[in-house]
Amino acid sequence: MKTFPKPLTASEEREYLGRLKEGDQTARDVLIERNMRLVAHVVKKYQGTDYDTDDLLSVGTIGLIKAVNTFKVDKGSRLATYAAKCVENEILMLLRASKKFSREVSLFEPIGVDKDGESVNLVDVIEMDNREVLEDIILSQDVEELYEAYEKCLKDSEKQVVSLRYGLFGKKEHTQREIAAILGISRSYVSRIEKKAIEKLREEFNQGKNGRT
Repeated sequence: MKTFPKPLTASEEREYLGRLKEGDQTARDVLIERNMRLVAHVVKKYQGTDYDTDDLLSVGTIGLIKAVNTFKVDKGSRLATYAAKCVENEILMLLRASKKFSREVSLFEPIGVDKDGESVNLVDVIEMDNREVLEDIILSQDVEELYEAYEKCLKDSEKQVVSLRYGLFGKKEHTQREIAAILGISRSYVSRIEKKAIEKLREEFNQGKNGRT
């Protein structure tokens, strides 16, 4: 992967954001250039897809440019935090378009590899709080079958996490951190419960489909 300049310090970032707010387009270019390492970092998670690194960098850069153009200094967060989400969203939109995430999409369909070379699938993407992917998947399933599988194959702890996570039975949707706080357990434990529950639901759906064929 290419070598990119070091990111700006917090004080440098504030300076250039201030100059950009006053209309200095050179400052905008610096903010983009000095955050390219962030784009490269996000892209690493999606190596091994149908797109090569340069293509992903190009798409990720679009997300970075959007982030620089729309970032609000008064929100209190660093530009990098906001930009990382924008970069990831652009890449995910590309992957969703190329995969044509249809009704047959699998929660466990690989879309890349992580820094350790492990496969990254849609369940992992869901954990990034990318709600659009999850909503597409849930809407593609028969609601009645979803609830039947939920009641049939999940343990009480799994039901609790899934219902809170995805807003089942009219409940409010919660992040993994929120669920961890509610249940008094770690976020990583919530993640493990969620993954196991989703795998059970996937197996139940597959068995139902096979039974109808």
